[in-house]
Order: sequence, then structure tokens, then C-alpha cells
Amino acid sequence: MEYLGGVVGSLLTTLFIVFAIAALGYLIGGIKIKGISLGTAGVLLVALALGIVFSLCGEKVGDSISLSFTIGGKTISLYNDSIKKLFDLVSNIGTAMFVTAVGLIAGPKFFRSFNKSMISYVAMGAIIIALGAGMTILISALGGMDMALGTGLLAGSLTSTPAFSAAKEAAKQISDSLEASVAAGYGIGYLYGVLGVVLFVQIMPKILKVNIEEERANFIAAGSVTLQQDEVKRVDIDDFGFFPFCLTVVLGLLIGAIKIPGINFSLGSSGGTLVSGLIVGHFGHVGKINLKVSKATLNFFRELGLMLFLIGAGVPAGIRFIDSFSGWYFLYGIILTTVPMVVGFILGKYVFKLSIFNNLGSITGGMTSTPALGSLINVAGTDDVSAAYAATYPIALVLIVIASNLMVTIGCAV
Repeated sequence: MEYLGGVVGSLLTTLFIVFAIAALGYLIGGIKIKGISLGTAGVLLVALALGIVFSLCGEKVGDSISLSFTIGGKTISLYNDSIKKLFDLVSNIGTAMFVTAVGLIAGPKFFRSFNKSMISYVAMGAIIIALGAGMTILISALGGMDMALGTGLLAGSLTSTPAFSAAKEAAKQISDSLEASVAAGYGIGYLYGVLGVVLFVQIMPKILKVNIEEERANFIAAGSVTLQQDEVKRVDIDDFGFFPFCLTVVLGLLIGAIKIPGINFSLGSSGGTLVSGLIVGHFGHVGKINLKVSKATLNFFRELGLMLFLIGAGVPAGIRFIDSFSGWYFLYGIILTTVPMVVGFILGKYVFKLSIFNNLGSITGGMTSTPALGSLINVAGTDDVSAAYAATYPIALVLIVIASNLMVTIGCAV
């Protein structure tokens, strides 16, 4: 029995669980029904399901869950506060990798293609966030929902970890119970917040009967930019581009750590790494040192980062989900995800006259949905859609963080 306990303990480590979630998630995500699949979001579904199982089987200790069992005299912990920190680390690493890759992919064309469309992207981001915040305030007033829970619900519906962090920090300064309400709302809204946008970017081209191949060709042709070729041979630090990639992450984390006094605002790791990725991707070198990363390497980091993010965020979200679930609140979350997304798409199509791929790319940025961007790239068959995401995401990120802070600070103090 002691040997058996050692074997089971070696298997049921966080590392084993992470890769088991990934394997099963990709298996489920690869299933297609009428041409629609979850893709990488299948990983999220498995992670959330495991979190729900942990929540049901575990023992509640304060505001957290502890799940362990003993076999062969060996105590094996599946989840506790220490393991949660490991999942948080996995999520943070994944976010940094994914967003940095997106920034480096979009960077070479991003600053060279500033035109009137940029105004459309900024407007799309602002409208989506304004709609979401306005509806949250309205639902909280009419539905008897406290503003802390509503703000967490909005952050979950937009899958915005920076907004969640800002709301939690603001709530904690008022009371611990409000901080718990923010976490509960985030857990309720997160599930549909991810799956809703992932499915939307796949369903809309089918509803509109878009010819993907033709649209892709037109999209690439319209967005093509002739990039100046370097005549001087640049020095490569390593063969795979790991040096420039890691350097970009470091710069991004430094940028994300800068806080604006008064409103306590920062871009966070996701916003900072996106900005650094765009800048490094644009310049491509420092002196004679080559900072360009191959497309194959960036695609690898992008997919691996997305996978890790979904696992690291999904398990804790699943644990919060079952403990705080309410049918009405879940419905509110669906509304907070769906309405801004649909209104934004209609405006993008009929007012801003964006192409289908630019429209959907802007939607994923306005909804701050990294999983949906990964799904859209697969649908479009080109990662050029990352440019619309990168153009819309920063304004949406800034506004949702500020809105979350103000909604909790003002709304809960009234």
C-alpha cells in the first residue's frame, strides 16, 4: 500500500493534472459538429469541469477549497491554497506567452497601417466596454445585485483578469465580503464569457454564408504592407528566437508594472506584453542584434500560451463557479457577454464598414478574449486578424480596468 501511495502521489501532481487537462481538452476541442468546434477552448471546458469536481468533493476552508486523500499512509493533495498559486502561475505564464506572440506577429504591420480604420477599432473597444459597464449598472439597480458581484460578473463575462484584479483590490479596501462577491461574480460569468465569444466568431461567418477562401484572399490583399528589408546582416543570439521573445516578455512585464497614481491603474502583464510585442515586432532589431522571431516559433508560443492560460484560469474559475452559481446571475452574465458583442459586430459591419475578419478581430479585442482570437485565427486561416485584435484590445483593457475600479469604489460606497 505504501508503494501504491507513492505511485499515485507521483501521478496526481499539478504537473500531471495540467497535461492531462490539455490532452483531454484538445481531444474534445477537435470534435466538429456541423463545422463548428471548441478548438483550444475545449481545454477550458475540461479545466472548468475539473474545478467543479474539486469544489464538490473538497472541504471548504474559509473562502478556499482543500481536497486531499490518504493512500498507503501518504497524504495526497489535489487542491489547496498552495496548489492554487501554481495554477495562477501557469495562467500568468500562459498569458505572457500568448499576448507577446500576438504582439510580435502584429507588430511589423501594426504601426505601418495606421489609417482611418484605427478610429473604428478605438470606437469599437470603447463602445463594447461602455455597453458592458452601463448594462452592469442597470442590472445591478433593477435586479437587486450588489455592485461588487456585478463588476466581477462583468470582468468574467469579458474574461478580463486585469479588470478582475482591479475590482478585487478596490473591493478589499472596503470589506472582505465585497472582495468575495467580486470573485463569485467572476466565476459565474467566466464560463460563457469564454465559450460565447469562441462560438460567435465561428458561427457568424456561417450565418452570413461567408466564402472563407475568397474573404481570406481579399483580406490579405487589402491588408498587405510592403515591409522594408534590412540590407545589413543582423546577429542572431540563438537559433530559435528565444532571446528576443523572452526579452520582449521582460520589457512587457516592466511596462505592465507601471502604475498611474490616483486611479491605481496599470496595464498589467497582458497589456504590457502586448505593447512590448508591438514595439519589438515593429523595429525588429537593436543595433545589429536581430530581434525578429520566426513565424513557426511565434505560432508555437501562441498556442502553448493559450493552452496554459486556459488551464491555469479554468480550474480556479470552476471551483468558484459551483460555490456561487445562481441561475439569474448566470443569465445576467450571458447578457453581459452577448449584447455588447452583437451590438459591436453590427456597428462594425454597417457603421464602420469593416470586413468580416477585421470586424471579428476587433470584437475579440473589445471583449478582451484571447481564446476567441485563437479560434478566429483558425477560422480565418491567417494570423493577420491579430492586427485588429491588437488595435482594439488596449483601449478596451484600459477602459474595463478603470470602469471596474470606479464601479466598485463608487457603487459600493453609496
